[in-house]
Amino acid sequence: MRGKLVVGNWKMNGGLAANAALLSAIAAGWNAPTGRELAVCVPYPYLAQAQAALSETRVAWGAQDVSEHEAGAYTGEVSARMLVEFGCRYAIVGHSERRQYFGDTDAIVAAKARAALATGITPIACVGETLAEREAGRTLEVVKRQIDAILEVLDGAQVACAVAYEPVWAIGTGKVASPADAEEVHGAIRRWLTDKSATLAERTRILYGGSVKADNAAGLLAEPNIDGALVGGASLDAGAFGAIAKAAESLTKS
Repeated sequence: MRGKLVVGNWKMNGGLAANAALLSAIAAGWNAPTGRELAVCVPYPYLAQAQAALSETRVAWGAQDVSEHEAGAYTGEVSARMLVEFGCRYAIVGHSERRQYFGDTDAIVAAKARAALATGITPIACVGETLAEREAGRTLEVVKRQIDAILEVLDGAQVACAVAYEPVWAIGTGKVASPADAEEVHGAIRRWLTDKSATLAERTRILYGGSVKADNAAGLLAEPNIDGALVGGASLDAGAFGAIAKAAESLTKS
């Protein structure tokens, strides 16, 4: 069964006092049955705080990136094994901001996914097209190229991975793909996963990201191939994030 998964991406936001209040409010408001998951991906310096605040709750936590390297002279990098020590269940890889500002290529994103998987961390592999690519009718071409790189590191049904379709033009802009447009891409991703392994396709949760808010979450999450959401700005507001989580809770698929 693919339970719904909602993940908050705090990006480069937070502070110890504000985090404490936010984490407490999120944990207090979430008590969903097994199979429906909520998680927050926080900046590296706050992983210990998230671990301490959430370890006795049903909310998971993770990182916003991970190094493709296991160890060595890579100043500033953080390995998957380090994340494991802080109890991380998830690591975002390939977010469009990493691709745009830090030069993460498809190959690097795939290597990061492989590094996470090797330690038991579930990578959330982000894919998505720019506005120019969308207007040129290249959405599926671009997303398939990004997915193909990830598929190279997946071993059939023996791994746990999540994919997040985040159209770049919708991230932080207030614009959002219509449920039908998002479902078209999610359905294509499911088919490509099926071509690799039917079991893999059934196990992989495909999230939607890109200006997800309380007022549009239910419509998006009702689509058959949208298994959850990767939430940016709204995840910094416990009320808004909780409303998105509740929308997912009510729509869990079997």
